[in-house]
Amino acid sequence: MLDAIIRFSIQNKLIIGPLTLGLVVWGGYSLSRLPIDALPDITNNQVQVITPSPALSATDVERLISFPVEQAMANLPDLVEVRSFPRFGLSVVTIVFADEVDLFAARQQVAERLTSVRSQIPTGTGDPELGPISTGLGEIYQYVVQPKPGYETRYGPTELRSIQDWIVRRQLLGTKGVADVSSFGGYLKQYEVAIDPARLRASDVSVDELFTALQQNNQNTGGAYIDWRPNAYFIRSEGLITNLADIAKIVVRQTPGGIPIRVGDVAQVRLGHAIRYGAMVRGGEVVLMLTGAMPLRSSGTSRPASLRSKNPCPKGSKSGPT
Repeated sequence: MLDAIIRFSIQNKLIIGPLTLGLVVWGGYSLSRLPIDALPDITNNQVQVITPSPALSATDVERLISFPVEQAMANLPDLVEVRSFPRFGLSVVTIVFADEVDLFAARQQVAERLTSVRSQIPTGTGDPELGPISTGLGEIYQYVVQPKPGYETRYGPTELRSIQDWIVRRQLLGTKGVADVSSFGGYLKQYEVAIDPARLRASDVSVDELFTALQQNNQNTGGAYIDWRPNAYFIRSEGLITNLADIAKIVVRQTPGGIPIRVGDVAQVRLGHAIRYGAMVRGGEVVLMLTGAMPLRSSGTSRPASLRSKNPCPKGSKSGPT
């Protein structure tokens, strides 16, 4: 048989030559498409449930959040193990499934169980959510957002963090194969109401009244419409807070004489930032790869058009690899 193949190949060079060349080209193309990575992902089939709870200690996080989640997931089909990592202000529960279970089906089962778990967690303690579809080896790209020389005073740590969260991150999330973009460093912008205890007591206002006023005066409401033929005018009340002055003008209560007591009368309204528990040295943002995706393919051919055509950061800032 082998002799016949060799004899046929020698006698028909014009046919065998192009076929061999085509086989080489096809093999080279197939080699470039193989799902080969420098670090093969050996993470097991898992789903994470993450619950932020800034006001609770590690013991309370375990008792009020992690334990109800673990109990709800204990009898899932094809379950291998459930482990948790409670710490101050954060609960991370990892549910490991058998390797043959489809990841999206596993996430669907966990999401259905979370519906009942939320009713067992005390109100205001935390809201459990599914973690991104990524693994421990999913960090494929790191970059830093920084101002150009001469613009350091214009774009400080707070402004750069806002640029990262509201502009760069949103565009990167549209990239094929990217599961999430985690931001680190900078100052997370917050609107702070610093209560003055003396002025609060003098106005006979409680902290609960102040919180209630802030919650109830930060929303838009809609009504019906006025049919004024041939036009129809829709009724809308705009109450969303847009700046610090709007917060200071919120009425907390009225005195018996009808004088309004505003937030600015009992507290100082200002811009602040979240408490930092660490530091980043020339680096900060991490792109997480979707489980099963190829980093070389997704990072080279599927960048958003806005990132290919222009810098997503405003004038005076830039981004680049660390």
